[in-house]
Amino acid sequence: MSSTNRRYRRTACTGVALVLPLTALAACGGGSGADVSAEAGSGKGTISVWAHQGQKNEDTALRAAVKSFNSSQRKIKVELKLIPGNDYTKTITATDASKLPDVMEFDGPTMANFVYNKKLAPMDSYVSAKTMSNATDAGKAQGEIDGKHYGLGMYDAGLGVYGNRKLLDAAGVKYPTSLSDDWTATEFTAALKALKAKDSDGKVVDLQENSGYANEWGTFGFAPVLWSAGGSLLKDGKAEGALDTPAAVSAMKTLQSWKPYTDPNTDGNAFAKGRVALSWVGHWMYPAYSKALGDDLVVLPLPDFGNGPKTGQGSWAWGIGANSKNAKAAGTFLDTLLNDTNVTAMTKANGAPPATRSALAKSELYQRGGPLQLFADQLAKPCGDSDATTSCVAVTRPVTAGYPTVTAKFSDALNAIYGGADPKSALEKAARAIDRDFSDNAGYKIP
Repeated sequence: MSSTNRRYRRTACTGVALVLPLTALAACGGGSGADVSAEAGSGKGTISVWAHQGQKNEDTALRAAVKSFNSSQRKIKVELKLIPGNDYTKTITATDASKLPDVMEFDGPTMANFVYNKKLAPMDSYVSAKTMSNATDAGKAQGEIDGKHYGLGMYDAGLGVYGNRKLLDAAGVKYPTSLSDDWTATEFTAALKALKAKDSDGKVVDLQENSGYANEWGTFGFAPVLWSAGGSLLKDGKAEGALDTPAAVSAMKTLQSWKPYTDPNTDGNAFAKGRVALSWVGHWMYPAYSKALGDDLVVLPLPDFGNGPKTGQGSWAWGIGANSKNAKAAGTFLDTLLNDTNVTAMTKANGAPPATRSALAKSELYQRGGPLQLFADQLAKPCGDSDATTSCVAVTRPVTAGYPTVTAKFSDALNAIYGGADPKSALEKAARAIDRDFSDNAGYKIP
């Protein structure tokens, strides 16, 4: 994610963003070695924990969780280190595996690269069966490689379209009320045209243009267009024939056609101030939008490009350092960190959907009948990272050590397309570059 992207950088605290360009990961570490396992240890003593420094409320919730754990028993002492969010992933990447902590937080798409470079160990033997079974399927999907789990999160993420009921009604636009009632891409375009007819400047939608697209927001925000069209960032380890299909090209042409209707949102308030009727963004904007619009706020799924509506998912997660000498104690701490008390406190602090079944079911925002039930409904239909069928909705970004290249090339192509480039040429160029990189790195296989 671009360091200049202030709004999207905030979502590093609320669910999805990366804190440096992912390309910084690609060449780091030895890579491709055999899977490593942390040492179980005694289950007692002091363990080190690293986390990203996020919003103040998040930091407070995490510190409270650590303090409560330390005071609740005498066997294990957690020493927490918070690292500024903008430096966090870079710090892990630059640190030798032997110097990393027993427990570390990481942003979801970085996981496979850290496994590839022998910095994370499987956690299945160290967290309890209860903790593992209570994780949502979508949450587990981003942390799994070949049946082994390297990460579990406290919260997840999701995308949707926020609508201004008053402006939609004034333009006579009928809008979806649930996942089963989604707009098609054609219907979404028709809604933009109807809204334009009632708008003084014709700018009726916010696509987070101010965040830029040649960054992780470009991939997280608009890979769902690709997935909804039946395409994919990767298929069987290749981008050609997945990223550049005719359906994908057509979908990107449609996205490109929306630019004349888009408010550049240079002040970040296009939707909140009522300049536009629609905003394509994630769960993290609900607090500000709800405060601004009240009962006029409606939450809608992204439009369907033919393969059903899709959303991205995945967020910060927790794992065990590959060189930990006390993984049993690390697992005990993670069992506590991921309990209802701590997950609820954290998600109340940042507004994200809980990544555990029990906390999600009790969440005032995401439970059935809650204002953000749509996001929970989407996450309840996970696709994993390789099989985005019509029956699923929440797609995990590719779990591969080569993800830095995938996201860099796709987001560059998206940015070029939005700027007027030919979608077919841009997607084909991106696919060739991704496949060339994967070929040069033996497919980033993790033995």
